[in-house]
Amino acid sequence: MTRYIDLLFRWVSVYNFVMKLFFISSSCHILYIMTYRFRPTHDTSIDTFKIEYLLGPSFFLSLIFNYVFEPTEILWTFSIYLESVAIFPQLFMRETITTHYLAALGLYRALYLPNWIYRYARLSQPGLVQTGLYLDFFYVYFTNPPRQKFELPA
Repeated sequence: MTRYIDLLFRWVSVYNFVMKLFFISSSCHILYIMTYRFRPTHDTSIDTFKIEYLLGPSFFLSLIFNYVFEPTEILWTFSIYLESVAIFPQLFMRETITTHYLAALGLYRALYLPNWIYRYARLSQPGLVQTGLYLDFFYVYFTNPPRQKFELPA
Protein backbone atom coordinates (compact mmCIF):
# COMPACT_ATOMS: atom_id res chain seq x y z
CA MET A 1 0.00 0.00 0.00
CA THR A 2 2.82 2.43 0.77
CA ARG A 3 4.33 1.98 -2.67
CA TYR A 4 1.23 3.16 -4.51
CA ILE A 5 0.01 5.94 -2.22
CA ASP A 6 0.64 8.35 -5.10
CA LEU A 7 -2.39 6.84 -6.81
CA LEU A 8 -4.49 9.28 -4.79
CA PHE A 9 -2.91 12.47 -6.17
CA ARG A 10 -0.64 11.82 -9.20
CA TRP A 11 -1.98 10.78 -12.59
CA VAL A 12 0.38 8.92 -14.94
CA SER A 13 -1.82 6.93 -17.30
CA VAL A 14 -4.89 4.69 -17.42
CA TYR A 15 -2.66 1.61 -17.51
CA ASN A 16 -0.70 2.77 -14.47
CA PHE A 17 -3.90 3.59 -12.57
CA VAL A 18 -5.55 0.23 -13.38
CA MET A 19 -2.45 -1.81 -12.53
CA LYS A 20 -1.90 -0.03 -9.21
CA LEU A 21 -5.58 -0.39 -8.35
CA PHE A 22 -5.47 -4.09 -9.26
CA PHE A 23 -2.34 -4.63 -7.16
CA ILE A 24 -3.82 -2.88 -4.12
CA SER A 25 -7.19 -4.64 -4.38
CA SER A 26 -5.66 -8.08 -4.97
CA SER A 27 -3.27 -7.59 -2.02
CA CYS A 28 -6.17 -6.57 0.23
CA HIS A 29 -8.17 -9.58 -0.96
CA ILE A 30 -5.27 -11.93 -0.19
CA LEU A 31 -4.90 -10.44 3.29
CA TYR A 32 -8.63 -10.83 3.86
CA ILE A 33 -8.55 -14.49 2.79
CA MET A 34 -5.51 -15.22 4.96
CA THR A 35 -7.04 -13.47 7.96
CA TYR A 36 -10.57 -14.90 7.80
CA ARG A 37 -11.09 -17.79 5.39
CA PHE A 38 -7.86 -19.70 6.05
CA ARG A 39 -7.37 -18.60 9.66
CA PRO A 40 -8.04 -22.13 10.99
CA THR A 41 -5.09 -23.43 8.94
CA HIS A 42 -2.65 -21.01 10.59
CA ASP A 43 -0.28 -22.89 12.91
CA THR A 44 1.17 -20.48 15.45
CA SER A 45 3.67 -23.06 16.67
CA ILE A 46 5.64 -22.80 13.41
CA ASP A 47 4.86 -19.16 12.61
CA THR A 48 7.19 -17.62 15.17
CA PHE A 49 8.93 -14.93 13.14
CA LYS A 50 8.49 -11.45 14.59
CA ILE A 51 7.60 -9.06 11.77
CA GLU A 52 8.83 -6.11 13.82
CA TYR A 53 12.37 -7.24 12.92
CA LEU A 54 11.55 -6.40 9.30
CA LEU A 55 9.29 -3.36 9.67
CA GLY A 56 11.54 -1.34 11.99
CA PRO A 57 14.81 -1.58 10.06
CA SER A 58 13.03 -1.13 6.71
CA PHE A 59 11.39 2.07 7.91
CA PHE A 60 14.61 3.33 9.52
CA LEU A 61 16.56 2.73 6.29
CA SER A 62 13.85 4.49 4.28
CA LEU A 63 14.31 7.58 6.46
CA ILE A 64 18.05 7.59 5.80
CA PHE A 65 18.40 6.30 2.22
CA ASN A 66 15.84 7.86 -0.10
CA TYR A 67 15.91 10.01 -3.21
CA VAL A 68 14.03 12.95 -1.68
CA PHE A 69 13.03 13.41 1.95
CA GLU A 70 9.27 13.63 1.32
CA PRO A 71 6.51 11.47 2.85
CA THR A 72 5.56 9.75 -0.40
CA GLU A 73 9.18 9.02 -1.28
CA ILE A 74 9.88 7.67 2.21
CA LEU A 75 6.83 5.39 2.00
CA TRP A 76 7.86 4.20 -1.47
CA THR A 77 11.42 3.53 -0.28
CA PHE A 78 10.06 1.70 2.79
CA SER A 79 8.10 -0.63 0.51
CA ILE A 80 11.22 -1.37 -1.55
CA TYR A 81 13.31 -2.24 1.52
CA LEU A 82 10.48 -4.27 3.05
CA GLU A 83 9.97 -6.23 -0.17
CA SER A 84 13.64 -7.18 -0.23
CA VAL A 85 13.38 -8.97 3.14
CA ALA A 86 9.73 -10.05 3.04
CA ILE A 87 10.61 -13.70 2.37
CA PHE A 88 12.24 -14.17 5.78
CA PRO A 89 9.04 -15.31 7.54
CA GLN A 90 8.40 -17.93 4.83
CA LEU A 91 11.98 -19.19 5.09
CA PHE A 92 11.33 -20.06 8.72
CA MET A 93 8.05 -21.93 8.09
CA ARG A 94 9.72 -25.17 6.85
CA GLU A 95 6.71 -26.66 5.08
CA THR A 96 6.75 -28.33 1.66
CA ILE A 97 4.01 -26.12 0.19
CA THR A 98 5.84 -23.05 1.44
CA THR A 99 9.03 -24.17 -0.31
CA HIS A 100 7.17 -24.52 -3.61
CA TYR A 101 5.67 -21.06 -3.11
CA LEU A 102 9.13 -19.63 -2.45
CA ALA A 103 10.47 -21.37 -5.55
CA ALA A 104 7.75 -19.67 -7.61
CA LEU A 105 8.61 -16.31 -6.04
CA GLY A 106 12.27 -16.93 -6.76
CA LEU A 107 11.48 -17.67 -10.40
CA TYR A 108 9.52 -14.43 -10.55
CA ARG A 109 12.54 -12.57 -9.20
CA ALA A 110 14.89 -14.33 -11.62
CA LEU A 111 12.68 -13.22 -14.51
CA TYR A 112 12.80 -9.70 -13.09
CA LEU A 113 16.62 -9.59 -13.30
CA PRO A 114 16.72 -8.20 -16.86
CA ASN A 115 14.65 -5.25 -15.63
CA TRP A 116 17.13 -4.69 -12.80
CA ILE A 117 20.01 -4.77 -15.23
CA TYR A 118 18.26 -2.18 -17.36
CA ARG A 119 17.40 0.05 -14.40
CA TYR A 120 20.43 -0.72 -12.21
CA ALA A 121 20.97 2.84 -11.03
CA ARG A 122 17.45 3.07 -9.61
CA LEU A 123 16.95 -0.36 -7.97
CA SER A 124 20.45 -1.58 -7.15
CA GLN A 125 20.64 -2.44 -3.45
CA PRO A 126 17.21 -3.88 -2.48
CA GLY A 127 17.02 -6.01 -5.61
CA LEU A 128 20.47 -7.42 -5.03
CA VAL A 129 19.68 -8.22 -1.39
CA GLN A 130 16.52 -10.12 -2.26
CA THR A 131 18.20 -11.97 -5.12
CA GLY A 132 20.97 -13.04 -2.76
CA LEU A 133 18.45 -14.40 -0.29
CA TYR A 134 16.73 -16.33 -3.06
CA LEU A 135 20.03 -17.76 -4.33
CA ASP A 136 20.65 -19.22 -0.89
CA PHE A 137 17.09 -20.56 -0.77
CA PHE A 138 17.40 -22.15 -4.22
CA TYR A 139 20.59 -23.94 -3.20
CA VAL A 140 18.79 -25.52 -0.25
CA TYR A 141 15.63 -26.12 -2.31
CA PHE A 142 17.42 -28.05 -5.04
CA THR A 143 19.71 -30.02 -2.71
CA ASN A 144 16.82 -31.08 -0.43
CA PRO A 145 14.10 -33.18 -2.15
CA PRO A 146 10.75 -31.29 -1.98
CA ARG A 147 8.84 -34.27 -0.54
CA GLN A 148 10.94 -34.27 2.61
CA LYS A 149 10.59 -31.79 5.44
CA PHE A 150 12.40 -28.63 4.38
CA GLU A 151 15.01 -27.19 6.75
CA LEU A 152 17.30 -24.25 6.29
CA PRO A 153 20.90 -24.81 7.34
CA ALA A 154 21.60 -23.58 10.86
